[in-house]
Amino acid sequence: MSEMANFLDVLRRNGHVLDPEAELAPLSGGVSSEIYLVEDGKKRFVVKRALPKLRVKDNWFADVSRNASERDYIACVSQMMPGAVPQLYFSCPDEGYFGMEFLDESFTNWKDLLLAGEFHDRHAELAGNILGEIHRRTTCIEGLRTRFDTTASFHQLRIEPYLLTAGARHLALLAIFDAEARRIEATREALVHGDFSPKNILISGDRMVLLDCEVAWYGDPAFDVAFLLNHLFLKSLYHARKALELEAMVDVFWRAYVRKSCNAEANQIEKRLVPLLLMLLLARVDGKSPVEYLTSRKQEFIRTFVHQHLLSPPDSLAEMCRIWFTAIVASDFIEANA
Repeated sequence: MSEMANFLDVLRRNGHVLDPEAELAPLSGGVSSEIYLVEDGKKRFVVKRALPKLRVKDNWFADVSRNASERDYIACVSQMMPGAVPQLYFSCPDEGYFGMEFLDESFTNWKDLLLAGEFHDRHAELAGNILGEIHRRTTCIEGLRTRFDTTASFHQLRIEPYLLTAGARHLALLAIFDAEARRIEATREALVHGDFSPKNILISGDRMVLLDCEVAWYGDPAFDVAFLLNHLFLKSLYHARKALELEAMVDVFWRAYVRKSCNAEANQIEKRLVPLLLMLLLARVDGKSPVEYLTSRKQEFIRTFVHQHLLSPPDSLAEMCRIWFTAIVASDFIEANA
């Protein structure tokens, strides 16, 4: 019996699938989980189950208990902003899966839009609003600190494959990466999505929905902000000819985030933001999960840029943007489109 057929039997046995003709269809995009569309009579929904080994080139293992953390994150955010996450239908902790709303063809993946060169300030504003609201409303809540005490999982899924791996591959910067890893793991301030990137965001009209929150952790909110900005910076290098449009989106996202979170918190986050953003840029070239769309020349651009600026980082996000986008405009990428 195939793995998919076996899983369908599990769903039937647990009463989550009723129609004898029900079918599973794998959904694309996941490297860390099995994700299936279930057609159970007239009902359509998604089930998700975590994998112990992620589907990447490097060996990358993680505790499957993160499936429960993802379910809990969705449940928590749905109480604050019901439409910002899929609706939960059921969960089975013993079998390591849960069922949720299927977001149909009316939804578009934000990463796909960005790669296609479709840049909409409204999308950046929605993302900033949602993230700022989550961070503000979950700051300094002891119950959430206990519920999402998942630092070990965050280490497996973010600290080790991104920061520590990239640092080990750039020995001149290793001490900085190691210190940042320790700082992040010691920071426990708000509920963190952990994978707040365009590939995990679907959009339909004015509804923006967050997916793939299995790295959920009560920790440093600067990580979510830097993670999203990192993707906008990477897309600006990919679309060098449209870099300044992405610069505008960065500004819109950050302003929306600051408005929703309190200014004092945003000021503290900005102080941590720029060095982390530089490290994440390098991690998406030389970590365990490199982006797939940059040429070797653009990868080398990032390596050079980070080595030039990480030892003495810009003191604000605005200054980081000025230096980054000036460097892209001054390069030959715009003319060569390479």
